[in-house]
Amino acid sequence: MNHPSGDPGGAPRPAGRGASRPASRHGTKTAAPAHGAPTFAPLYRQIQALLMRSLQEGEWKPGEAIPSETELAARFRVSQGTVRKAIDELAAGHMLVRRQGRGTFVASHHEVRTQFRFLRIRPDEPAGGGAYAAMPMTSHILDCRRLRAPVEIARLLQLRTGETVIQIRRMLEADGRPEVLDEIWLPGARFRGLSAERLAAYSGPLYGLFEAEFGTRMIRATERLKAIAADAALARELDVAPGSPLLLVERLTYTYEDRPVELRRGYSVTTNHHYYNELI
Repeated sequence: MNHPSGDPGGAPRPAGRGASRPASRHGTKTAAPAHGAPTFAPLYRQIQALLMRSLQEGEWKPGEAIPSETELAARFRVSQGTVRKAIDELAAGHMLVRRQGRGTFVASHHEVRTQFRFLRIRPDEPAGGGAYAAMPMTSHILDCRRLRAPVEIARLLQLRTGETVIQIRRMLEADGRPEVLDEIWLPGARFRGLSAERLAAYSGPLYGLFEAEFGTRMIRATERLKAIAADAALARELDVAPGSPLLLVERLTYTYEDRPVELRRGYSVTTNHHYYNELI
């Protein structure tokens, strides 16, 4: 039997604990299709989906090392090359991080290389004449409250209208100047216990807090950009003149199983910053 990857060892054994392993009519065990990974997908894609399932089920926690390629190849009964390609895909998607001489680890929002992954606001003048790197900003929590989800927020977060949500308002400053006003909406049930006091006491990245204390890892995000003029309230908070141009970035962030868990609207001052994105 020919496999798309050229792997002679048959279909992979599932990684998820308790996952079914249906047999074909010829008695050969095949991988149970993981979410979004039918069995006719290339073999490395099936391994990728099974590894993703293990990440989702918490078999390996953020920051922990996963088994070696040799161990995973034996577990799935495929070649190391197939496992390596699956891991490469997950590393490219920021799910895993390779560390030279140490192995492969589950990516964490506490890692320096991933802290600013979703931050696309860049200073107009690159630091030290170098690249336009993400500019670390100081975060100040303005408000955090629980309320019933408005219709639009409930729709975007796939909640029932009136279900509890958490609204966070915070200001990001650079060199003491207000630069971005964030309005963040979170499902109340998933983030039960989150408060303004807890946010103020936490010194790390916001997504790091969500990951460490609420078991929610941000996997991917979609963004919509729109140019707006500052109304009186925004002008006052961002210390700009009414009518000044602002960039509104609306981000919807997803965790495993493509479940939306955060809606964020960032109002950015464009005097000294711009939005930067690299398309590959």
